[in-house]
Amino acid sequence: MNMVYQYIFGPIPSRRLGVSLGIDLVPLKTCSFNCIFCECGKTTDLTIERRKYFPTMAIIKEVDDYLSGRPELDYITFSGSGEPTLHSGIGKIAHHIKSNYPEYKLALLTNGSLLWDESVRKDLLEMDVIIPSMNGISEQIFMKINRPHPSLSCAQVVKGLKALRSEYTGEIWLEIFIIPGLNDTEEELDLMKSAIREICPDKVQLNALDRPGVVDWITVPSFSGMERIIELLDYHDIEVVSSIASRSEIQGIPGDVVEEILMTIRRRPCTVSDLSRICNLKPTEIIKHIEVLLEKGEIVAKNEKRGVFYSINK
Repeated sequence: MNMVYQYIFGPIPSRRLGVSLGIDLVPLKTCSFNCIFCECGKTTDLTIERRKYFPTMAIIKEVDDYLSGRPELDYITFSGSGEPTLHSGIGKIAHHIKSNYPEYKLALLTNGSLLWDESVRKDLLEMDVIIPSMNGISEQIFMKINRPHPSLSCAQVVKGLKALRSEYTGEIWLEIFIIPGLNDTEEELDLMKSAIREICPDKVQLNALDRPGVVDWITVPSFSGMERIIELLDYHDIEVVSSIASRSEIQGIPGDVVEEILMTIRRRPCTVSDLSRICNLKPTEIIKHIEVLLEKGEIVAKNEKRGVFYSINK
């Protein structure tokens, strides 16, 4: 593990996947959605074009270098700075890992926007877990929350999810990001309930704002509000995503990263993008450190015109 990695990051503690090594397949904020809650900020390249945004073999080389030490991992996760399925080499990378490192489980975090494409679904068949999001069923709510590429519709996304379920034998954990006042109405939840039964995921996971998103008016649902949603959706396996695990026991976490973040924002407030550039880490990795520091009360977040800035809690 002597390389300086450009495409893999972590391992990091995931609220759903334990100790997870990330693989980031697209440049920062290259995505088919521009979600109002996105922790990485506004989408700068709104696209549905599938291509090799980074060289496939370069990604595989980094994976081989890291996994040669057989580190302890719960999952290897395709996630990061944008929509992973936009990379046309995702299937080849997944197949390489499964063929050469069968002891590791593969997970994919996706907005589900490209699952209507048969070639995309084919690329994902070797994943152990796929976690797609479905945040609105009516076109109006879908558009307000996800702000998708103009060619995409909610009906298209649901159709893709149903097709995935019919072809894919791994687990599907359907994520719903709850935004009070938008997708928690009885009408929207009734539509959601019907769609969930058509898709038949292995489980439904309710998520909510954990740190500032793109817009500053999003609130966090109350405990009773989440309980109400669980009752209305009435699915056999539904849960609220729990808090992240501690980073202290994870192999491979550089102990000086947190201190570097704190030293940087003591000088001036920074965004995730600023810290990513300064610390030479992926935005998703920075975010996990930020989560811990916010939880401990060591830093605070403030929405500004250029984005969410983090500073020392004085």
